[in-house]
Amino acid sequence: TGAISSLQRQMEIQESELRRIRSEKELLQKQLRKREVQLQTVSDKFCSLTEEQRQEEITVMMEEENHNLQQVVAEQKSQLAEQNKLISELQETISQLRAEVVTTRLHLLKEKQAQKEIQRQAEALEHKELQTRVELECIRSKFERYRNKIIQATFSAEGSREPLAELTDDDVLEAMQKIINERTELQKKVKKCSK
Repeated sequence: TGAISSLQRQMEIQESELRRIRSEKELLQKQLRKREVQLQTVSDKFCSLTEEQRQEEITVMMEEENHNLQQVVAEQKSQLAEQNKLISELQETISQLRAEVVTTRLHLLKEKQAQKEIQRQAEALEHKELQTRVELECIRSKFERYRNKIIQATFSAEGSREPLAELTDDDVLEAMQKIINERTELQKKVKKCSK
């Protein structure tokens, strides 16, 4: 936004300079018209003289006026050429500044869209994490119930003693293995007796 504001300020300055130069150009054109009016006034003034005087005076005046006008015209042409060149440069600068403003706005728009996409992905990940936590808690709960059932089944068997301390998973496995071994041994004895 700062870059766009800076570019817009530069563009406003360039456009103001362009208006000033155009104003000066109009002023020069007005001065030229004023000279033409003065020349017409002098011409009218000498109309009242005799033909010979008039011719002489007009010739001298015309030569001087022509010389002066040629200088003024040359100066004004030079100034107008410089101003036209400056106007072209200013218009080119304004076009560049406008292009930069458009480019900067597009860049900001892309960044905003990228930021929205990142935000969307972050929200999706948060949602996925929450789901995973819920599923993990459900699995833990099931595992705990299953473990308690195993402990209950293991230590409720005939001849088993109640555990004195909190059991580890290894303790539970060991107790279960002992029960399995005893049952296997019992089955073997039953098979022998039946023979």
